[in-house]
Amino acid sequence: MKKLSARRRHPLAAIVVLLFALAATGGLYAAFAPAGEAQADETPAAQSLAIEEGKKLYAVGCSSCHGTGGQGTSDGPTLVGVGAAAVDFQVGTGRMPMQAPGAQAPKKPVMYSQAEIDQMAAYIASLGPGPAIPTEEQYSPEGLSAEEIAEGGVLFRTNCAQCHNFTGEGGALTEGRYAPGLDDVDPKHIYEAMQTGPQNMPSFPDTVLTEEDKREIAAYLGQVNSSEAKTPGGYKLGGFGPVAEGLFAWAIGLPLLIGITVWIAAHNAKARKS
Repeated sequence: MKKLSARRRHPLAAIVVLLFALAATGGLYAAFAPAGEAQADETPAAQSLAIEEGKKLYAVGCSSCHGTGGQGTSDGPTLVGVGAAAVDFQVGTGRMPMQAPGAQAPKKPVMYSQAEIDQMAAYIASLGPGPAIPTEEQYSPEGLSAEEIAEGGVLFRTNCAQCHNFTGEGGALTEGRYAPGLDDVDPKHIYEAMQTGPQNMPSFPDTVLTEEDKREIAAYLGQVNSSEAKTPGGYKLGGFGPVAEGLFAWAIGLPLLIGITVWIAAHNAKARKS
């Protein structure tokens, strides 16, 4: 007991106890702190590394058209201020890098991993402020009611159907351009397209379509183009709306009516002769 009491009175005892308490507190904090808070200290260094790696990828795959600093050239527009969402959409759908200059960049197999896309997005975002990549909570249709999805249909027909058609089947534009079909498109990419306005499409910032509006539109497209979607009016004729219906009327309906009319007239004429 005397030895233990003597150790407690040692000049370094208080420092040892303090260090032990600090170590225990740090360990408990690391174990029980929320994930977001625990990662916050790593964000600046990780972000800096992502920007550097993204800059290298950009230099190899994008700079020949968009310039060494994203300032744009005669072959590609400036990327300053387009934001991370534009990169995630264009590269994440395979539209960029383009195989050859053309009126429009078509969707094709993706050339980069998602980690590499995130790095390029971080670099482009560092060039100027722009739309960020949306979180899953922003675009996921989970939890939306039937009424909210129906409201998404109203918003889509009001703002998008002029080019993409009533059910998102796509349609032709001018000078070789077109509005692509929206079936089998990831809700995140639909949301990002509305955020950024790729190619010929106008952008719909939150002041025009709110986050909830965009989410409802993405949910509507996912539902109307699903394999379980029903067409109460019968065969949907490709889902192209009045164009397909008008073609059907002219190519099949009208000749059928003319044929019936001719048959009735010939039948009546034959009946009079007899």
